Amino acid sequence: MRAEFQKPRGTQDILPPMSLKMEQMRRIALDCAQTFGYLPVETPVFEQTPVFLRVGESTDIVQHERYSFTDAGGVELTLRPEGTAAIARAYVENGMFNQPQPVRMCYYGPMFRRERPQALRYRQHTQFGAELYGSVYPEADAEVILLACAVVERAGLPDPMIRLNSIGCSECRPRYREALIRYYHEQRNHLCRDCQTRLNSNPLRLLDCKIDVAIREQAPDIEEFWCEDCATHYGKLTDLLSASGRQVRRDPFLVRGLDYYTRTVFEIGHPSMGSQAALFGGGRYDGLATTLDGPESTPAVGFGMGIERILSAVEQNLGIPSVTRIYVAHLPGFEGPSLLLAEQLRREGFAAESDLMGRSLKAQLRDAGRRSQIVVFVGGHEWEMDEVNVKSLQDGVQMTVKRDQLSDLLHQQFKINS
Repeated sequence: MRAEFQKPRGTQDILPPMSLKMEQMRRIALDCAQTFGYLPVETPVFEQTPVFLRVGESTDIVQHERYSFTDAGGVELTLRPEGTAAIARAYVENGMFNQPQPVRMCYYGPMFRRERPQALRYRQHTQFGAELYGSVYPEADAEVILLACAVVERAGLPDPMIRLNSIGCSECRPRYREALIRYYHEQRNHLCRDCQTRLNSNPLRLLDCKIDVAIREQAPDIEEFWCEDCATHYGKLTDLLSASGRQVRRDPFLVRGLDYYTRTVFEIGHPSMGSQAALFGGGRYDGLATTLDGPESTPAVGFGMGIERILSAVEQNLGIPSVTRIYVAHLPGFEGPSLLLAEQLRREGFAAESDLMGRSLKAQLRDAGRRSQIVVFVGGHEWEMDEVNVKSLQDGVQMTVKRDQLSDLLHQQFKINS
């Protein structure tokens, strides 16, 4: 196949059985969210570019990972690289701040980033997220984190681990930022190229560097700069999560890559992945909606979960709901009755299919063995007597039944639920 007809670099075709596991993850995530009261919302896959510029001019998303274009009307648009900014825009534009607070929302869909393709990092990936708007209290942070843990557990990873930190607020973070810059300026000749850039553009990201680890270890700890409100907020959140039975560990080097975070930041991992490995993360972003012309000081907290990464961790544990499939086989000349009987069974709630390839009965049975558990035979003397033969391919049990009693037989004798 010529290169121009192949899928774009950094994307993937999701085929069975992986597509079934992706669908199972979608159901797990959305069902779990609804038990917490988070209802699904959908935003366009592209937004006006300024919506995403609000995540921070110094972030990788804004600088070089955006898929942006100008439409025929001259409007600058961007395929959404993450869900939080789009949800914030929807919250403001639709006046959801006038609804009873808090507003609990969740979303599920594709995101687009033009980053360097590598394992589990795709230029189009699927993300599930949850957002809670309207509450400044640590109980809101705790609820969002507990929801994130519940999804991970439901997917098959028990006892997830929470790495937690607070990056302060507009009152205390500037003092920490100054101290951090002073410390790293003294070390600037020993910094990697990325950190030399971050020192002037996004100094908190210096703590996220995987190269200058030895320098980072001696950096000032933001805990020493927390104001009283931030310290109280973090302490109450930690107490709540610990009381819920969750594993919580403070990570003083945990920051998030987007500029809109304030106070709480967290990552969810699992002991099987190592102490530093993260599945996904989130945090609090009380000022984001305000920058999109929302009400002053609109509090919000949430997370975004990459489904491909979750699946890589739980794929062996994730069970796909089994469906007993019925194959309606036929003798020559009974193609039409076979098709119509399969349709009747589907209308009654069964999973049924018939041969569409003109195969012999022997070939149909080989095909049935690959995809079904029950075979219903159409044709011959039995059909003239208004009967069909039914055979279980699992144990070889075979029975003859009147056509109008087929549904009852499948339910009662073969234990198939429609």
